[in-house]
Amino acid sequence: MTSPQQYERIAFVASAGAEAQQALTQLTDMYGSHDPASADVVVALGGDGLMLQTLHRHMRSGKPIYGMHRGTVGFLMNEYSTHDLRSRLASARESVIHPLLMRATDIHDKVHLHHAINEVSLFRQTHQAARLRILIDERERMAELIADGILVATPAGSTAYNLSAQGPILPINAALLALTPISAFRPRRWRGALLPNTAFVVIEVLEGEKRPVAAVADHDEARDVRRVEVLSDKTISMRMLFDPGHSLEERILREQFGY
Repeated sequence: MTSPQQYERIAFVASAGAEAQQALTQLTDMYGSHDPASADVVVALGGDGLMLQTLHRHMRSGKPIYGMHRGTVGFLMNEYSTHDLRSRLASARESVIHPLLMRATDIHDKVHLHHAINEVSLFRQTHQAARLRILIDERERMAELIADGILVATPAGSTAYNLSAQGPILPINAALLALTPISAFRPRRWRGALLPNTAFVVIEVLEGEKRPVAAVADHDEARDVRRVEVLSDKTISMRMLFDPGHSLEERILREQFGY
């Protein structure tokens, strides 16, 4: 359990929605608000989109992030309450996650480096399906995948787009990544793979000029890519805080049983 003294200085950030802005005013009046650079903890008020933005913004700071749901989707958020916030922070449980690092090279040989907390996805840019070659740890595992795309998801992101694409839900502490096709045409029955989180994933785009493909790391996009490399970046550890009984581990476990 974390001592309350560690969370005396709170930085509040909020999305632009009316609920989030109202919460920001209430909590700032009650607890004050510090600059994130000097704060002990960052409290994000909004939905999962804001949580991802906040995690990206403070990715290398080492500061814990505690979210309260004042937005649309709130899978990564705690319930909203103005009552005794410092005690809630003190008793919160910590989950440590590592982002993916995407290195995408486009057809002009420009390299795009971006981090992803949820997933790295490749999508077809036109009406034509993408043709992709998949290598794991420099060994070819699939010579040709014809699909709308493919994604690599972290455990934290396995309940997001990965789940919508029929990918597996991963326990938050599992040392795994999900490799999930998006509307695969050939091989039609391939449902993806579970990879160790030490895997070096390379996806090469075949016929990129004719069948252009975009690569997206959470919200950062590179167009007309010809090669995308993905690995788990263990040099970065992000700390997320959750109320007891509502940890990310518990939420992911509940998702597996469909409630």
